Amino acid sequence: MSTLPYPALAVGATRAAWLARDGELVTLTLDEAAKLAQREPPLVVHRNFVARRLGLDRLQALDLLELYAFIHPAKFCLPTPRGLARALDLTPPGDLEDEAAILPKLVGALLDDAIEGKIDQKSDPVEIAQALLEVRWPWAAPILSALGAPLTPPRTRNGLSVWSRLPEWREEAPPDPPGTEPVDPADARRRLAELTGVNAEPRPSQADYASAVSLAFAPREDHGVPIAVLAEAGTGVGKTLGYLAPATLWAEKNGAPVWISTYTRNLQHQIDTEAARRWPDPIERAKKVVLRKGRENYLCLLNYDDALRGAAATPATLPALGLIARWIAATRDGDLGGDLPGWLVDLLGRVRISSLADKRGECVYGACEHHKRCFVERSVRAAREADLVVANHALVMVRAARGDEADLPSRYVFDEGHHIFDAADSAFAAHLTGLETSELRRWLIGAEAARSSRARGIKRRIEDLVREDEDAKAAIDAIGRAAQALPGEGWPTRIGGDGAKGAAELFLAAVRRQVYARAEGSDGPYSIECDVAPAADDVREHAANLRAALDALATPMRDLAKRLRARLEEEGEYFEADTRTRMDAMARALERREQEQLTAWRAMLAELGKGAPDGLVDWFGVERIDGRDFDCGWYRHFTDPTAPFMASLAPSAHGFVVTSATLTDGSSDEMEDWRAAEQRTGVGRLLVPAVRARVPSPFDYAKQTRVFVVNDVRKDDLDQVAAAYRALFLAAGGGALGLFTAVARLKAVHARIAPAIEAAGLPILAQHVDQMDVQTLIEIFRGEGDACLLGTDAVRDGVDVPGRALRLIVFDRVPWPRPDLLHKARRAAFGNKAWDDRLTRLRLRQAFGRLVRRADDHGVFVLLDPMLPSRLAPAFPPGVDVVRCGLAEAVAATRDFLEPPARCTDAA
Repeated sequence: MSTLPYPALAVGATRAAWLARDGELVTLTLDEAAKLAQREPPLVVHRNFVARRLGLDRLQALDLLELYAFIHPAKFCLPTPRGLARALDLTPPGDLEDEAAILPKLVGALLDDAIEGKIDQKSDPVEIAQALLEVRWPWAAPILSALGAPLTPPRTRNGLSVWSRLPEWREEAPPDPPGTEPVDPADARRRLAELTGVNAEPRPSQADYASAVSLAFAPREDHGVPIAVLAEAGTGVGKTLGYLAPATLWAEKNGAPVWISTYTRNLQHQIDTEAARRWPDPIERAKKVVLRKGRENYLCLLNYDDALRGAAATPATLPALGLIARWIAATRDGDLGGDLPGWLVDLLGRVRISSLADKRGECVYGACEHHKRCFVERSVRAAREADLVVANHALVMVRAARGDEADLPSRYVFDEGHHIFDAADSAFAAHLTGLETSELRRWLIGAEAARSSRARGIKRRIEDLVREDEDAKAAIDAIGRAAQALPGEGWPTRIGGDGAKGAAELFLAAVRRQVYARAEGSDGPYSIECDVAPAADDVREHAANLRAALDALATPMRDLAKRLRARLEEEGEYFEADTRTRMDAMARALERREQEQLTAWRAMLAELGKGAPDGLVDWFGVERIDGRDFDCGWYRHFTDPTAPFMASLAPSAHGFVVTSATLTDGSSDEMEDWRAAEQRTGVGRLLVPAVRARVPSPFDYAKQTRVFVVNDVRKDDLDQVAAAYRALFLAAGGGALGLFTAVARLKAVHARIAPAIEAAGLPILAQHVDQMDVQTLIEIFRGEGDACLLGTDAVRDGVDVPGRALRLIVFDRVPWPRPDLLHKARRAAFGNKAWDDRLTRLRLRQAFGRLVRRADDHGVFVLLDPMLPSRLAPAFPPGVDVVRCGLAEAVAATRDFLEPPARCTDAA
């Protein structure tokens, strides 16, 4: 065999395969592979993942994913050798040795795509590759050779200035007010039939659901009293098309968009896909269906432009910017969490990608040279003309709470409605912490260290607007002086020692001392907390000083906002449209920061020693990751966060739907179930009762599933727990999801079972172990077919894996709520043990619901905890027996149930 340009490396959980340059293929231990990889950079797939498995902090390697991202930007593939092979229409490798052997072939296939003209041309691949050749990016020369281009650096880096290729958005007249024509339930059924197609199998339950949901699209009778429909649709009903039918009808009749709000990004993209049934032409669909997220989710072209300028001083950043340039030209909407693959974010660095986002609230609007091509501005304008706007709960709640946008919708569908409580809990909380206060300082002052040039303070953003306004300039200067009281760069180190400076840092340091003195588990790796009262003497002293400092900051912020408003009123007719937009945006931003942050913080500090007001919960906390402090401060949450949510939504909403497969928790008391669902979603606070609708799942869970509670495994003995996971995973032949209530238990079990699982030829993946984001791990799990995945709640909530790729779920313990101070307060407010039971049943329901996604799915649910109370058993569907048995019986039953030849079909 001829000599290869590079060796190739594939890694498993416990061993590796190395293809040497002379063609010799060997199997190695991970330690042996690490030594070889450090001597000679190999070909790999997902460099960070490989490095983590080799036990290395960094790995010099040629990552095929970078080459793929250059050739095919904005296109997803599974970040594994098998995933790349499938994406390139090659036969997927069968085992670890095959994975190493195929890597050179994958390189050849990608370069062949370039040679054959299949490379994306929305940006100039030659100019960008030449720019990266200058900084010795290893794929630059092969790409240029494949394109027949000279291996010379470019005269300029204009190829990286991809904004010049983006189309400009156009300003349109404001849309007409929406109509109020209702959607007749019979019309909703007919639209549903159109969406499903004439040859679709009749699904009466889906039509019943569409009829019920259509009631939310009737005209409301009283101001501030929306029509609400609370609709539970069991898995398999097809609720997405069920609510799209009346939603698309209403939008077409009334000339206004319906906003569909979700909790996970997976569902957002699923809705977009389902909408193709109404608008199959992708160009038309892009106009009719717009995905909206908060500004912080989109790439900012000005930040990217600044990063390019900074690359002259730090050329090592250029390869990442080159790959981002390729993506910018190819992306649908600039959403960094959309068609930018999660694995590319992992490879390029989350901090680096985050720095390119419009997350700082520093937009200069019309003063930005890229304003007319801005992804955020484009999405805002596109949403006004769309029929469907697909957003997330967080954005919807923030917009409704502010209530000052002229284009607030009147109709909503809240899918994944069981997450409304948690989303509102985040949206309406107040955190007087190091991260929040230091972020405010950075927003006000801008970068204070030379290396952080992209952070623009108020002065830099509007100095051209106030050049001759002495009052405004005085207010800006006063803001700059007062903001010095907030934490500056390096605050986490200072508050942990004796170097705290400024009112905020001194307060945070005192809070941290109180938490460490009083909290349980202060010597462990997890976040800790304690009651605010009684506050230590130094906490009270520094709280008074911080309150005075915040008072001194609030005054010039209000003064500047008032001055900008006055100028708009007095001189607005003489300003250009972009200038008016900038001045109004800055005034609104100052008002929001002062009202939403400073007012809340000052109230908290004033109330120290008096206790939290009714309906609120306070605590001091130190947030930690793997034992390292990353935030500290005072946390205030609503006991019931749906109260502010409904108060902000009701005035503008005419009608809305809250829907999910798990709105109710299955207590066996139907009236109590609905009452609890209304409480958790907030609809019980409305003046008019919500319409209740429940459509059961069409699946035969009694035949398609089994539930076992293992009663002979000691859950405090990790050797026994690991042995149970290993036996069950092997009995199922993979397709197994292991869920854990604690990260430490997950890691311990993974270390114990990985060798046996891998020896059986099953891939094993683990959250908090493998260097990949959760969604990427789930995508791999879905695509591999027989993989095993270990994870925590984030995995449970994000999994949607139809087919045999998920056929077994194993829970290590009953998933009781974490007993922190916030839960303690809510437990007391919402029924004590009944609240615990309700949350736990919902978690069990949601986890079980992952097993069966299609009519031909089969699955087993196992709980390794004999302490499951019988009152929680109704979490499982009627007719499903909860069998309490020993591990051996559960293993044998799992093997028998999942392995009949008739069911051994390929994974979806």
